[in-house]
Amino acid sequence: MFGYVTIFKDELLVREFNQYKAVYCGLCKSLGKEYGVLSRAILSYDCTFYALFLLALKGDCPGYEKKMCRCNPLKKCTYIKEGKETLSKASALSVSSVYFKIIDNIEDSKGIKRLIFRLVKPIVKRWSKKAKEKYPYIYKAVEDMSLAQSRAESNPDCHLDMWAEPTANMLKTILSAEGRNDSEKLVLGNLGYHLGRWIYLMDAVDDYEDDLKNGNFNPFKNYKGDDIKDYFNQVLNQSLAETYNSWNLVDVSLYGGIIDNILLKGLGEKQKAVLFSEEKRNGK
Repeated sequence: MFGYVTIFKDELLVREFNQYKAVYCGLCKSLGKEYGVLSRAILSYDCTFYALFLLALKGDCPGYEKKMCRCNPLKKCTYIKEGKETLSKASALSVSSVYFKIIDNIEDSKGIKRLIFRLVKPIVKRWSKKAKEKYPYIYKAVEDMSLAQSRAESNPDCHLDMWAEPTANMLKTILSAEGRNDSEKLVLGNLGYHLGRWIYLMDAVDDYEDDLKNGNFNPFKNYKGDDIKDYFNQVLNQSLAETYNSWNLVDVSLYGGIIDNILLKGLGEKQKAVLFSEEKRNGK
């Protein structure tokens, strides 16, 4: 997970924004409680979305309460009162994802960066063991993704969809597990697949120039056209459209407006910022 799945604040109701923050702060609290204070540093928008989505599927309002901020004792934050299991799942996904990301970074980095990742790895490994004990299916989905990703990226015969598939399948597995029947499992799995595909390709687009400069793997590195940003945009828009189409088939009574904002506006705005921020600065 990379922090791309977030809200578009400008078009959220104040009430919805406060609810989103309550889930975000609730996840921060859950991470600290289950894995220690340092684990709060890995809090992400992506896993906040996962928690929010699970709460929406459950449909029971968790209630809200104001308490002292876990990171800043001088201010109060709003937390959700219920949803402990949901936040626990999102916490497990957070630490599992970060653990395998660190393993990947050790392979790809050099010098001081590699040393830092090696020093951090034992700490995160302890967290990941706890996550594996609590939610083995989440840990296994992330582990399978990491192994499949490594195989795909070392295979010169793979193509774009094959490189994106491990992340897509990981989210497909995790979200489809929440389905209450076969039909809902299918819809949630499809949503997870295309959202996972978008996340992987979005990260590749974001890292494109650095990867070319440093000689790292990037699924777009062999593209020969001149209109590279338009090509990026088209590929990403395909996944956005499929994700939103699947979302329209999900029946929820809670947080629907927030999730709609994220999938319809937030992802698009994040994509626009990564692709065209330079043009904006130059007045184009």
